Amino acid sequence: MPANLDTDLLRAFVAVADSASFTRAGERLGRTQAAVSQQVRRLEDTVGKRVFERDTHGVRMTRDGEVLLAYARRMLTLNDEVMALMHRSPTVASVRIGTPDDYATMLLPEVLARFNAAYPEVMVEVICDNSPDLVAEIDKGRYDLALITRKAGETGGELVRQEPVSWVAPPQDPAPAPGHRPVESLDPLPLALFPKGCVVRDIAVAALDGMGRDWRVSFTSKSVVAVHGAVMGGLGVTAMEACTVPASLRRIGAAEGFPDLPDVDIALHRARGTAAKPVRLLADAIHDLVGRQMLGRRMPGRDGPVPATEATP
Repeated sequence: MPANLDTDLLRAFVAVADSASFTRAGERLGRTQAAVSQQVRRLEDTVGKRVFERDTHGVRMTRDGEVLLAYARRMLTLNDEVMALMHRSPTVASVRIGTPDDYATMLLPEVLARFNAAYPEVMVEVICDNSPDLVAEIDKGRYDLALITRKAGETGGELVRQEPVSWVAPPQDPAPAPGHRPVESLDPLPLALFPKGCVVRDIAVAALDGMGRDWRVSFTSKSVVAVHGAVMGGLGVTAMEACTVPASLRRIGAAEGFPDLPDVDIALHRARGTAAKPVRLLADAIHDLVGRQMLGRRMPGRDGPVPATEATP
């Protein structure tokens, strides 16, 4: 059976080699000079070679010692890496959260940035889909959390906050061409919407049907950036939660002949039986940043944009 090298002996050997002194090596290791000398002798017995020459002028490494030194450093580095890995924080894990694209783009960046700063070893995976589909998936245990939209007052999940819903149109043209008609005055009304299943889409078309106004879908996408771009380009008007309306777009309402829209709930669902610490930590961060902290800030209303310094992220 080959002999095993003791890392404590190797550490003493490296300390003597680096300091060229048994006394200074002992000070570095918190041991006496005699104890370090004994460790080096035990190492020499193990490898069957002298690693140091000792004389009145000090300590000099032998050729065998020089060969061993390179291996000793590598072995100690690997030993220290393994021990650091094994003693790493037990919160290393991942969290899967589902949310509509507009929340992933407009609400979650600050949450995820602060969460990552506090818990950098927890990987977060974000999956975007319509709210009803996300609720169905989390009931199957495919996500840990789902931040979704529901109609105000509906049950299921934890209420994070209520959010007003706004009609949104392109910015006004300061010098419109002769005969130009704003997109919100066209008949039938062109709409740029999220796909079927979106809660706000259902609310918007129900409101238009309720007032007897004709409409057509002119653009659809799961991407909030794409919907913003379609409205900016004049493809249609849309309806969206106030916190997801960029300052570049214009909110419209009764003055333009549009019905008021009811508020919606932003709610958080957790998978059944989920008690993992990272999941709880991210859920708490969502309640703190999306819910409690934002309740004290003025939300964009139906009558115009909030100044940039107050706008919701």
